Amino acid sequence: MKEVSKLMDYRESVRVVDATLRDGGLVNDFYFTDEFARALYHTNIRAGVDYMEFGYKASREMFDENKFGKWKFCRDDDIRAIVGENNTDLKIAVMADVGRCDYKNDIINRADSPIDLIRVATYLNTMPGAVEMIEDAHAKGYETSCNIMAISHAQESDLTYALELIGKTPVDVCYIVDSFGSLYPEQIARIADIYMNFAAKYGKKIGIHAHNNQQLAFANTIEAVGDGVDWLDGTYSGMGRGAGNCAMELLLGFLRNPKYHVYPAIQFIDEQISRLKREGVVWGYDLQYLMTGLLDQHPRTAIQFTKEGRTDYSEFYREVVAAD
Repeated sequence: MKEVSKLMDYRESVRVVDATLRDGGLVNDFYFTDEFARALYHTNIRAGVDYMEFGYKASREMFDENKFGKWKFCRDDDIRAIVGENNTDLKIAVMADVGRCDYKNDIINRADSPIDLIRVATYLNTMPGAVEMIEDAHAKGYETSCNIMAISHAQESDLTYALELIGKTPVDVCYIVDSFGSLYPEQIARIADIYMNFAAKYGKKIGIHAHNNQQLAFANTIEAVGDGVDWLDGTYSGMGRGAGNCAMELLLGFLRNPKYHVYPAIQFIDEQISRLKREGVVWGYDLQYLMTGLLDQHPRTAIQFTKEGRTDYSEFYREVVAAD
């Protein structure tokens, strides 16, 4: 248990990252209007959020531009059309997936870009590619982070070895990622201990990106804060792939730093997120996501179940158990 007194104070080193356009884009193929993106940008400024992730730097050779909105590709000019010169305290981030981006050409020098932070996403089996991407982005002048995905499937020895590889790079932040929403706070505490030891050895910061399959994204995030994790991902109304993420409004309401403000988040949800829901965009906790979370499975089957409008939950449970 964390000391109650610690919850009355705040840690200056905490940073809040808004991933709404990026993780939320996975539920509507990144078809956000400029009005939505601009409103989100100004909301983050008013709320005191530290970083706004616009989306992916996906390869236009691998992904058909006609099937996705602009934030799948995050051209610098498209970002600049929303943020201008971004003369604010809010920093701009994008995610680049190992093997799914053309980072050597699409990520230009930081001096010529509105982007501040490159978030490299990798699995354990693509760590050499992640190392190369981190070094490339750092050489171009960017802040960098590394999201090691699906760690709930990792053996501790493999995870430790991966962290050692990352520790030797110039990466600034390394993320605990609960890709399948399968982890519990007690597990987060043990994993955070591994990451914090790594951080102390190599002088890195640690972040957390949680999914809400078992309605634990917020609980796992605040557990991580108490364990010393500083970089915290959230999305407005939890908008994100499948069951979604840690809700930004919950996170801002929890943090005690007076620079963070929850009312702009509530206002944005009222004016923008509610409209998306009325238009039929679907995300958030439901039984099918609980099932894949309990079984520590990728939620792709639950996402397909949702798309098909199925409601035969018992049959779906039999299917996913059989596939486990």
